[in-house]
Amino acid sequence: MRLGKLIPISVATLALAGCYGAGARLPDPKMSARDAEFLALAPQAQVSAEFDRYLVDYKTSEPVGTIVVDSRAHLLYYVMAGGKAVRYGVATGQDAMGWTGRAYVGGMQEWPRWIPPKDMLERWPHLQPTADAGGLPGGPDNPLGSRALYLYQDGKDTLYRIHGTNEPEKIGQGVSSGCIRMRDIDAIDLYNRVKVGTKVVVI
Repeated sequence: MRLGKLIPISVATLALAGCYGAGARLPDPKMSARDAEFLALAPQAQVSAEFDRYLVDYKTSEPVGTIVVDSRAHLLYYVMAGGKAVRYGVATGQDAMGWTGRAYVGGMQEWPRWIPPKDMLERWPHLQPTADAGGLPGGPDNPLGSRALYLYQDGKDTLYRIHGTNEPEKIGQGVSSGCIRMRDIDAIDLYNRVKVGTKVVVI
């Protein structure tokens, strides 16, 4: 997957990324019956406490409602009022596939269908039948997991997403093809907080 033209990140944003206190563990979000059914069937894994979901102190020049992803630390922040943020552990792109830049949420889907992108098909031809069939329906085994936020720049889909995962054991690692993966329960929590147009900054 490729991201289009990137806009440089300001020095101020870089300097302020990732300042937080110990924080308070947040409860799980409210879920639909479908969510509960699929999550019960989805792969499970214990994650390190540092990658759990917390309300933390967070200093940034970005406005309230912004998503900030610290790729190196494998953490995603949803900026709240009063110098706070909700912090989530994530899996990010491998060194050769990671990206940084500014984008916005151009689309949102619950339990989205997954269609292997072209560059993935080139690396893993065995996925071609999945693409030919129109993709994999949403569900507990789908690589996009419970939710997907589709990242856009200048009205165009970057082909990058913030999404759930069927490999929760990899949270906290650099393993993806550039997308930002979250635990399914965390993807639901973030999805409930954002809207189309939400600003996304990846550093």
